[in-house]
Amino acid sequence: LYDKMGYVTQKAVLFSDTIEGNVAFGEAAQAITEGDVKKAIDISQAQEFIDKMEEGLYSHIAQSGGNVSGGQKQRLSIARAIARNPEILIFDDSFSALDYKTDKELRRRLSTDLKGTTCVIVAQRIGTIRHADKIIVLDDGKMAGIGTHEELMKNCEVYQEIYYSQFPEEKLREKINYDEKGEA
Repeated sequence: LYDKMGYVTQKAVLFSDTIEGNVAFGEAAQAITEGDVKKAIDISQAQEFIDKMEEGLYSHIAQSGGNVSGGQKQRLSIARAIARNPEILIFDDSFSALDYKTDKELRRRLSTDLKGTTCVIVAQRIGTIRHADKIIVLDDGKMAGIGTHEELMKNCEVYQEIYYSQFPEEKLREKINYDEKGEA
C-alpha cells in the first residue's frame, strides 16, 4: 500500500540535503532515478526556481527548507511524491502556498502527464478543486454536498457560500445580470 501512494501534507517537510536528495528521499517500490527526480521537478513547477540556484539540482536545502519560500517548499514536497510514481497521489491542502498561476499549471500537468494516477486534493480554495471530477464538500466534519462544480453551484448552499466568499465579483455579476432581466 505504501508503494502505491504518494502523500503531500500542507506543511512541507524538507531536510538538510540537496534538492535532488530531498526529492528522491524515501522508500519506493523501484529506485528513484535522476530522471524520475527531473520529471517530478518539472511537473511540480519547481524547475524555474531551481534553475536560478547556483548549483541547480545539487543546491543545498537548509534544515526545514529555511532557505526557500513556502511555495518552493510545497513544490519540492509535491515533486517528492510524484517521483515515487505512485498510483494514488493525496494532496492535503498542499497547494495553499502556491500562487494561482502555479496552482493551475501544476494541476494541468498532473492531468496530462500523470493520466493514470488518481489524485485526491484536499483544498480550501475553490480554484484548486473547481475542475475536479468529483468534489465532496465538508461542513463541520459532515458531508454537505457531492458533485461537480456546476452541480454544487446549483444544489449546495455551503459550496455556494464558499465560492462567493472567494469570488465576490461573481455574486455581483449575477446580481447585475438578474437586474438587467427586469426580475429584481
